[in-house]
Amino acid sequence: MKRPAPDDELVFLPLGGSNEIGMNFNCYGYGPPHARKWIIVDVGVTFGDPTTPGVEIIMPDPTFIEHHAKDILGIVLTHAHEDHIGAIAWLWPRLKAQLYATPFTAFLIREKLRDQDLESAVPINEVPLGGRVELGPFAIDLITITHSIPEPNGLAITTPLGVILHTGDWKIDPDPQLGAPTDVAAIQRLGDEGVLAMVCDSTNVFVDGRAGSEADVRVAMNRLIGTLKGKIAVACFASNVARMDTAIRAGQANGRKVCLVGRSMHRMAAAARSVGFLADIAPLIDESQAKSVPADKLMLLCTGSQGEPRAALSRIAEGNHPHISLGQGDCVVFSSRVIPGNEIAIRNLQNKLADRGVRLYTDRDHPGIHVSGHPCREELADMYRWARPSIAVPTHGERRHLLEHCNFALDLQIPQAIAPRNGDMVRLAPGRAEVIDETPAGRLFLDGGILTQENGEALRERRHAAHNGVLHVCLAMDSKGRVASGPSVSSIGMPGDEHNPLEDALEQLADAAENALKGLDREARQDDEAIETAIARAVKKACYRLWERRPIVEATVLRV
Repeated sequence: MKRPAPDDELVFLPLGGSNEIGMNFNCYGYGPPHARKWIIVDVGVTFGDPTTPGVEIIMPDPTFIEHHAKDILGIVLTHAHEDHIGAIAWLWPRLKAQLYATPFTAFLIREKLRDQDLESAVPINEVPLGGRVELGPFAIDLITITHSIPEPNGLAITTPLGVILHTGDWKIDPDPQLGAPTDVAAIQRLGDEGVLAMVCDSTNVFVDGRAGSEADVRVAMNRLIGTLKGKIAVACFASNVARMDTAIRAGQANGRKVCLVGRSMHRMAAAARSVGFLADIAPLIDESQAKSVPADKLMLLCTGSQGEPRAALSRIAEGNHPHISLGQGDCVVFSSRVIPGNEIAIRNLQNKLADRGVRLYTDRDHPGIHVSGHPCREELADMYRWARPSIAVPTHGERRHLLEHCNFALDLQIPQAIAPRNGDMVRLAPGRAEVIDETPAGRLFLDGGILTQENGEALRERRHAAHNGVLHVCLAMDSKGRVASGPSVSSIGMPGDEHNPLEDALEQLADAAENALKGLDREARQDDEAIETAIARAVKKACYRLWERRPIVEATVLRV
């Protein structure tokens, strides 16, 4: 590798995944400020919540790096979770760089690209586990780690100004059940040779101890499944193929036919088989066959552990799944964690299941049936002891996670720690690490199949309507500016009861609209826009007097 030029710099720029958990999008730049070359690590999504009505998928705004698209040497994917690859099909047309991924991840990326008719347009380079990718001044070695999905990778990114260890999502699992354990020797070799900076997962920085092993889950799951009666449904993340494998084997070992329920389960199973996993299990049954299997001989492996409304388990809880039903005497095992923000959806799902007579088992009452895929404090300490970086750069965490991670690293005698926000450009070398620039780092919302800015007008109106309601005022006028009919007022989402009838309130609003019209001169009464503006303003004021609300008011004038 050539020696650095005097004005070369090595920079790290997160556009997603810093100050939040999910939506990972990390950029590394090398060269003089006016001519940097870039690589991108991960292109992920996060998901909507009650504050984003109608928006389910959110992704980073790549505007800054899009302006440098000709200088992007490649996009490297660490693993196949949605918060690391979910935005590729939407954002690739704006970046148009080569993709690099291991076979399991590449399989799932192709599925996403196929959904957008992009499979033939996007160049995907499959990299073997432990392989190397050379992109200009970046030499990238894949380091095998363990996580909650097949083929997770850390990246050792070598540049003329130093080595960065980008951990991706990880934990230390000595017996992951599927795939190899963490390549500790490779990380220790990096540490011996010198690591400039480690960009590291912060998800469980507040959790003492260790995350636990999938081997322990296998023991606990076998034990629990053997004690249950009736139909059994196991809800887990479809991407956790080791957990899928564990559940299937536990069911079959206890004399049950196993059925995958949910599109994601089938897609992940296909990806797993493509790389040799799930090869030696007994054949699974189809959903349409489940009704013919006796209850105490059936086990279902379902999507929907987070209460997703269209997922299999929610449909079962609602009683509208075409093939599967659960009721009195049946069981659901939640082999998953509660993702922050999903508490209400999960609670509602569990209440619906309980109301059907289904008995629930979670990691609260059976702690062994789930372990995290992210490192707790003892594992973080191990990683720092192996890698010994000069700079700690926490990522994959909310602000409190990143700052605690910095303090933790400093307590471990790491010389420097810095916690950038999305959009902060950090110069890692030469010199002391520091934020040298702030770049645009917003979000894009996938709204009705269209990518929009996060504060777009449509979502603002939707939020406004959700909190305040909508009113429509309509009147007909003749060519001389006289009222032919109305004004009439209709509403969506406005309050009323037997003591304060909504109809009476709407009549008062109609009176307010009529009075506003009377206040207009003859010339204004010929101007539909002036009439609509005056009526809307008057009705909004009347609404605030009635309800202390400011609804969206749409006024329409018809000429007859």
